[in-house]
Amino acid sequence: MSTATSHTILVTAPALASAGADRLRASGLRILYLEGGKAELDRLMASEPIDAVISRTLTLDGAAIDACPTLKVISKHGAGVNNIDVDAATRRGLPVFYSGGNAQAVAEMTIGMAIAIARDLVLHDRSLHAGGWTRNQIGIELSGRTLGIVGYGKIGSRVAAIGAALGMKVIVYDPHVRARGYEGIASLPEFLQRADVLSLHCPLNPSSRGMLGAAELALLPPGAILLNTARGEVVDEAALLAALASGRLRGAGLDSFSEEPLPPGHPFLGLPNVLLTPHVGGSTHEALAAVAAGAAEHALDWLGGRPVDPSFCVNPSVLDSSIRASAS
Repeated sequence: MSTATSHTILVTAPALASAGADRLRASGLRILYLEGGKAELDRLMASEPIDAVISRTLTLDGAAIDACPTLKVISKHGAGVNNIDVDAATRRGLPVFYSGGNAQAVAEMTIGMAIAIARDLVLHDRSLHAGGWTRNQIGIELSGRTLGIVGYGKIGSRVAAIGAALGMKVIVYDPHVRARGYEGIASLPEFLQRADVLSLHCPLNPSSRGMLGAAELALLPPGAILLNTARGEVVDEAALLAALASGRLRGAGLDSFSEEPLPPGHPFLGLPNVLLTPHVGGSTHEALAAVAAGAAEHALDWLGGRPVDPSFCVNPSVLDSSIRASAS
């Protein structure tokens, strides 16, 4: 997999899993790893002849993109591109690719959260660690309950399959994708009224930001469980806090928040019916290797003039012959 040695690629993190790092080293191109934060990212974009960026969690905004005239492609390490100014990249004719590979990891964690909340596993664990032996927490079974999936993509479809295997009835809300094998519901209010377990797997965009506010959460059946392994901004967190504190919702499993890291003293930390994880849904050894390899391959293939699966491009309008010719 040879790529011109004149190319420079920037990884916006101090390291990359070996499955991706080895591919970059084998290509013979120049690799820059980011040791600092946003200020260092901006400096490098303005001062180095960067041809490709493998974007992790730092914000790659329009100013940084426009400051780098040599940039040819952006490859996201993961699926969510809300930290990348895709509009700015599109105006420059730059493709933005995302890498698959972590869907199974996120799906397994999502169902794990559902089981943990249904069976009060966190409360039992805390009780035993505190020296107690309390057996008065009565859990519920997921079998026979309705699992509502928002976003029927690579992750949502896997969550649906696991839920169905547990004996759950699966319904899907996705205006853009037909949920083959499951009941798709076009009306969000009708969908929410039926979802005993609501699992979010939609990308963050203008239509999904704040999609679930107080009115929407009030439509969920009493005792419902909410799972968010997508993006925190999809949910009005103040409204969710109120629904959890009132006891109307049984609990929530949250792996993503509107502000990350979660600040000390955040109200979520004081609620016993919330299972919190630090945005690690896709962080297994297997998933990190697959995501790193995919991100590296997309960047290398584009720079080398090789075909890239357009289904992994979030702005496919730039995938034309003139742009490809200028990238190689």
